[in-house]
Amino acid sequence: AVDLAGHHRDRAGEVGEAGGGVEVGPGGAGRDGLRFDAAAALAPAANVIMQLSLPGVGYGVLESPVDSGNVYLHPFKRARTTGTYLAAATCGTDADRALIRAEVDRAHAQVRSRPSSAVRYNAFDPKLQLWVAACLYRYYVDQHEFLYGPLDEESADAVYADARTLGTTLQVRADMWPEDRAAFREYWKRTLDELSIADPVREHLFGVASVAFLPWPLRQLAGPPILFATKGFLSTRFRTMMGLDWTPDDQRRFALLLMGLRVADRVVPREVWQFGYQLYLWDMRMRALLGKRVV
Repeated sequence: AVDLAGHHRDRAGEVGEAGGGVEVGPGGAGRDGLRFDAAAALAPAANVIMQLSLPGVGYGVLESPVDSGNVYLHPFKRARTTGTYLAAATCGTDADRALIRAEVDRAHAQVRSRPSSAVRYNAFDPKLQLWVAACLYRYYVDQHEFLYGPLDEESADAVYADARTLGTTLQVRADMWPEDRAAFREYWKRTLDELSIADPVREHLFGVASVAFLPWPLRQLAGPPILFATKGFLSTRFRTMMGLDWTPDDQRRFALLLMGLRVADRVVPREVWQFGYQLYLWDMRMRALLGKRVV
């Protein structure tokens, strides 16, 4: 997050210089709940790194036999599935959430650790899903805070209450979601001690951060700027686990990037950022109506 004094406070609790000050503005989360802003397009890879840093999640994704969900084999389908889940969980109806849950459950049923796996995991494990949901909650909050600084208390509480569905749309029970933001901070701090990124998972994640799964022209064009933004959106702890460097010059360039994103967020109407979610919901409902696979 970026505080109003102009310091970069990373998610592991360290503080470092971030350049000029910022002002509180509309951003990606607020009193009206979870939503996108201009940072959304550049922040996903950093959030994926956070999710997969829990070993059970990392190896589950790495060893998953569900090829249709493999970002290296089907990158655009993978993006559609993730976007559809987020849209259903955050702004869909109860019927939408039931539909996406049934579809994701069908895929998750195949994701189990093997005797040769380095760690034991089960995609239906609500503890693993709770961590993923917690990271997704941070994704929405971080979109705002990187651009505009901390949410006020009322908005932060409202966003946190809305975020519960990021987990309960799957196997996370409502009573598993930390009761309030203070309880969430304690959960987050405890779980940080369980995180580690093994070499095979790190290689997979570096490819995600540098969009190695895209066709050659797109990969060459988009890879370097997305990798840079990914490093900027990560805290020191996660950068260290990934073996990624970050210099004062990088921090200054990242501050300029954030300035540009703030401008874009003010110029582009909020409805444009949200329109993608509506497209995902319409696509999911139409696929279900036509008897097609949703994910």
